[in-house]
Amino acid sequence: MTADIERHAAERILVLDGAMGTMIQQEKPNEAVYRGERFKDHPVDVAGNNELLSLTAPDMIRGIHAAFLEAGADILCTNTFGANAISQADYSMQYLVAEMNAESVRLAREAADAVATPERPRWVAGGIGPTNQTASISPDVNDPGFRGVTFDDLARAYGEAARALIEAGADLLLIETIFDTLNAKAAIYAIETLRDEGLAVPPLMISGTITDRSGRTLTGQTPEAFWASMSHARPFSIGLNCALGAGEMRQHVRTLSQVADTRISAYPNAGLPNEMGGYDETPEDTAGHLGEWADSGLVNIVGGCCGTTPAHIAAIAEAVKNKPPRTVPSKVKRMRLSGLELFEVSGAEAQQPHEGAV
Repeated sequence: MTADIERHAAERILVLDGAMGTMIQQEKPNEAVYRGERFKDHPVDVAGNNELLSLTAPDMIRGIHAAFLEAGADILCTNTFGANAISQADYSMQYLVAEMNAESVRLAREAADAVATPERPRWVAGGIGPTNQTASISPDVNDPGFRGVTFDDLARAYGEAARALIEAGADLLLIETIFDTLNAKAAIYAIETLRDEGLAVPPLMISGTITDRSGRTLTGQTPEAFWASMSHARPFSIGLNCALGAGEMRQHVRTLSQVADTRISAYPNAGLPNEMGGYDETPEDTAGHLGEWADSGLVNIVGGCCGTTPAHIAAIAEAVKNKPPRTVPSKVKRMRLSGLELFEVSGAEAQQPHEGAV
């Protein structure tokens, strides 16, 4: 399967699906739907725990996957964004993490296999969200040194989720919506530990998020520095998702495409959120941006994040159809160090490369 997706990625731009959360909201599930019969007596409110729906409303989740496949998606992301012990603690459902991840892979696999052909395979990416904690920033403004979570806590949570995704048969692992690079480091460490234990770890996709128009992650890194921090994992792809619409994201995707020696993924929101927290960008608008990115040779994998529906994915798939993927450059043989910004050493000279690229 690894060779299979590498071959297809070399031939065409692959299409990710759209926003699971947006589609669930359109279904308007209430507390009773989230609980189902199995959790009707659970002592904590569970509305909003979207990952639980893989257990209590599997037909809904399977149907959402099917809609994105019909729209033209090549890669389905599992309904597991918050399926980790740290996030599930809000609902007192940490004990369900392994089951949530395994069942979510099963549902995505059923939908993918129903339409896959030898000429047009479909892949399942096991989604690993950032948790609702940060390892780099204190949640207490009066105590900058305080942390609500430790690196080891994060690694255990990520490892439990990743193990379940791998054992259930995910074709890829997607560490996504990374706002804190240290969290992502914990995820990579956990996944590499599973590899050391003998698990067959699938290709790794990594996707950060630029939180505002400053062009930096929440913890302050530029896209170049983010790549330098992640490059040791030798990911199948590196990219950006969420927070920004395509218009605001383009320059940062371009910057990544200039420095990364792997495939570039991009799945922006359907524009910036409006005053009600919704997203107004039409499928045609979003697809117009991503089609231009393809024309400019910036991307290998495209899709949609918050606010994107099957209509958005259909328009994106059509916009990139028959357009060649970005050529993956050769590995750069230079020392690259990452703080908040990239520092590159070439021979005896040290410089800040790509100045003005952002």
